[in-house]
Amino acid sequence: MTWTGAPEALPTARIAALAPSLQPSEQRVAETIAADVARAIDMTAQELAAVAGVGRASVVRTAQSLGYEGYPQLRVALAREGVATAAPAEGLEGSLGVVQAAIDRFSRALPHASAGLTEASVDAFVRALDEGRRVIVSANGLSAPLGYDVALRLASAGRPVEYMPDALAQRIAAGQLRAGDVLLAISGSGSSGATIAAVEAALQGGATALALTAFSRSPLVSRATVALVVPSPVQSFQNELLQTSRAGMALVIEALVEALAAHRGPRAHDARDAMLAAISDSLRE
Repeated sequence: MTWTGAPEALPTARIAALAPSLQPSEQRVAETIAADVARAIDMTAQELAAVAGVGRASVVRTAQSLGYEGYPQLRVALAREGVATAAPAEGLEGSLGVVQAAIDRFSRALPHASAGLTEASVDAFVRALDEGRRVIVSANGLSAPLGYDVALRLASAGRPVEYMPDALAQRIAAGQLRAGDVLLAISGSGSSGATIAAVEAALQGGATALALTAFSRSPLVSRATVALVVPSPVQSFQNELLQTSRAGMALVIEALVEALAAHRGPRAHDARDAMLAAISDSLRE
């Protein structure tokens, strides 16, 4: 049976209404979600399947039986329900209190920004950027500003890259990449459909796919040739949707460009000299 009730019905209400009529494997998925909704939100389809003791296809079918296109849409619906029913934060007085709380949260998370990085992964990342014949950046949604930022920073270090703000243009360009080329994908959630489509198009042509994301258990990490994971200050999928932060990733991007500049040596030095000359010419009193 598939959900035919009110479109605005909350996912937990749909589970309660439909669970008895679902197939046995789907019932196990629904019961696993209902038993710990917060945990389910942070699990991938494969992880949820393992906990429920079913195949991944059963998780997808359960989501569809509940009236969603697939499991990612069910995860977002569960997260939205949690946000809607959550108690308001206490102890925050005025706008300044909210600002200070956000800064404090990031400050506590900052020491962990590099916890997921290894010498081997960063070296491979930097070498691929340096040696790539052609480098295209794919970044969409709230990660799009990071795509523009990294393109400018890499150009200043003598490593020109291409960044097109349009998601379809990114996918088309990625499909033209071949062996020796590089796609640099940036997605905080690691689940952006447009960015993953660009990665898959690049890999199909034989290119290297570099990924920068906040979640190690994400579709982007599973597809990338080399992935760097920078933990989000908000730490959960639900909070990532509500309080999206790219501050940690922006910091790591700056550091990666510095690592690339050190790797390129005189080539980066000459490029930065040219950049500074251009900046000097553009200044006015």
